[in-house]
Amino acid sequence: MVDAAPRQPLDHPSLWRGQDLRARADWEINFTEPEIEELLLASDSCADTPAEEIELTDIELPQLASRLARVQHDLEHGSGAVFMRGLPAGDLDQAALARVFWIIAAHLGSPLSQSAEGELIFSVADAGYAPDDPRTRGPNTRRKLSYHTDRCDVIGFCCHRQAKSGGENRIVSSMALYNEILKQRPDLLAVLCEPFYYLRHTVDGGNDKPWCQQRVFSFCEGHFAANLLRVLINRAHAHPDLPDLTAQQVEALDLVETLADDPHLHCSFRQEPGDLFFVNNWVNLHRRTEFEDWPEPDRRRHILRIWLSMPNSRPLDPLFADNYGSVEAGALRGGMKAKVEN
Repeated sequence: MVDAAPRQPLDHPSLWRGQDLRARADWEINFTEPEIEELLLASDSCADTPAEEIELTDIELPQLASRLARVQHDLEHGSGAVFMRGLPAGDLDQAALARVFWIIAAHLGSPLSQSAEGELIFSVADAGYAPDDPRTRGPNTRRKLSYHTDRCDVIGFCCHRQAKSGGENRIVSSMALYNEILKQRPDLLAVLCEPFYYLRHTVDGGNDKPWCQQRVFSFCEGHFAANLLRVLINRAHAHPDLPDLTAQQVEALDLVETLADDPHLHCSFRQEPGDLFFVNNWVNLHRRTEFEDWPEPDRRRHILRIWLSMPNSRPLDPLFADNYGSVEAGALRGGMKAKVEN
């Protein structure tokens, strides 16, 4: 059931403002030595198995399991974001780090395909594509990205190598944005609660739907959800078969981006090698700043990314079914379908 947007400010643990997030007990986790040892032993036990093929039945984490269960809970019912630190990245090659990342992520949710090729662990690195190359997507460039969400319940990042400079993460509570827009421009909040057209991504070759509609802010069975990828909204606007954005829609989207970039609302941090970051896409927007890379290929910025469908997820507005497949609470949903070759 789709609910009408409330006229009162939201109040929820996922609502936070700016750097206040850093003071929260559900934000930063520093792995203990026994937990690190447990993860490394688990990774070593699967050294002959590609990370994406490791089954949870092959892994036991008696030291860490209860902590990861709490993280899973807090991603849905707490701040919706967690920063994990302490892995000895200098002692791990890319394959070992990927195994550790996979083991942690798979204890939280179900990994999803991130491309038409079915990639479950995606490499976020500057691929050097030309701006008009159809393979170009935000993660494989070094440019600044706008605030957005990804096509999953929770997104995870693991830093393998960091850039020479820049490449900071910024996140903002979608609920804080909702309340601020309610206070400043309730007329534009009403616009953001109405559907926007999204054109299928150029790399989403396994999706047979050329476009869909989604709301930026939505409510279903009392649960809030925010979703935004403006690049696909802009492409829909430019498509001859789809309606143009109205002046109010453009103003509303601009306001979201302006408020999200307010340091009083967003939290900024930088992952270092071995740092992991998980964020709930339904209650936070995120982006990356532009970065300058190292000239040496083996030093260039490289982040591993996993999309997760969560077993404790919220119900969604039925409009999300076209893009996510399922909208029921706890359903396996999201990701990109693998392209079937004829």
